[in-house]
Amino acid sequence: MTVLVYCDRCGEPAAEGDHSACATARVLEPPRFCPDCRRRMKVQVVPAGWTATCVEHGVRHS
Repeated sequence: MTVLVYCDRCGEPAAEGDHSACATARVLEPPRFCPDCRRRMKVQVVPAGWTATCVEHGVRHS
């Protein structure tokens, strides 16, 4: 069984295309898409970091 992993910035499959711009942007930005299911995450940015929540896979922290 093949498990797809998605880019957490653009939501496209991580194995397809060039995601170097996404990787560069992710240094300063929180993730926007869940890498497990491609759902858009609820993101909260605070001075100390960020929290991103997927309704299916839970919370990710900076």
